[in-house]
Amino acid sequence: MTLKRSPLPILTLVHQATSNPGLVGAILTEMGYRLDIRCLAVGDALPPSLDHHSAAIVFGGPMSANDDHLPFIRQELDWIPTVLAAQKPYLGICLGAQLLARTLGAKVAPHPDGLREIGYYPIVPTQIGRSFLPQPMIVYQWHQEGFEIPHGAHLLAKGHTFSHQAFGYQRAFGLQFHPEITTTMVNHWTTEGADQLAYPGAQGRAHHISHHRLYRQSVEGWLRRFLVQWIAAPTQAEQVWNHYHHPSHAQPLAQRGISLA
Repeated sequence: MTLKRSPLPILTLVHQATSNPGLVGAILTEMGYRLDIRCLAVGDALPPSLDHHSAAIVFGGPMSANDDHLPFIRQELDWIPTVLAAQKPYLGICLGAQLLARTLGAKVAPHPDGLREIGYYPIVPTQIGRSFLPQPMIVYQWHQEGFEIPHGAHLLAKGHTFSHQAFGYQRAFGLQFHPEITTTMVNHWTTEGADQLAYPGAQGRAHHISHHRLYRQSVEGWLRRFLVQWIAAPTQAEQVWNHYHHPSHAQPLAQRGISLA
C-alpha cells in the first residue's frame, strides 16, 4: 500500500539542549515525517513562515509562559499566530499549550493552593472531547501552572487538581500532560528534578516508575490515533490510521526494538 506522505518536515521546538521529542517524535518518524528540531534557548532561529513545514509542535520546559523577559519565550509568543494564520496543525505540550493559551488571550497561572501535578494523574473527556479522548486515561504530568480556556476554544479533557487538561482551537491543540514521555525520560526527569518531587501534590519517584510501566501502553495507543487525526488531512486520516494500525504497527514501539531514548 502506497501512501502520499508530506515532503515537508514538522517544525519541532524544544526548550533545553538536552530535550527530545520522545514518543511523539518516534511515532511521527515511523509514520514517515521528518522532524526539524530547534531550540531557541541555545540560539536556533524560527522560520519566518510555515511554508516549508507541514506542522509545528512546541514541547515543554522548566520556564513559564509568562516569562516575557526571556527573549525566546517572547519570540515564541509572537510567532505562534503565524502558525495559526497559516492554518497548519499546531500541537502544544505543557509549556507549548500554555504559550498557545496566552497567545489566544487566556490566563496562565499557578494553582491557587500552590499544588503541582508531577507524576501520573487521571484525566477525563468532556462531552465535546470524546472524539479526542474516548475514555478516561492516566497520563504523565509535570507542571506547576495551568491555563484557562481561550475564547473560541473548546475544553476537551479535564482533571482534578488542574481542571483544564486539553483544548482545541481550529487546527491547534494544547495538552497540559506529557504523552511523549518514555522510560528514559521518566528516569532522567525524576533524577535531575528530584527536588521537585517534594512539592505539594507531587508523587514520589517510585510512583512515577511503577505507574509508567502500568500506563505507557495505553497512552501510546491513544497517542498514535491522536497524531494521525492531528497531522493528516481529513480525507487521508482513515487511510493512514488503518495502515499504521496493522497488527505489526499496533505493537508498542519498545516491543518492536525501536529505541525511545
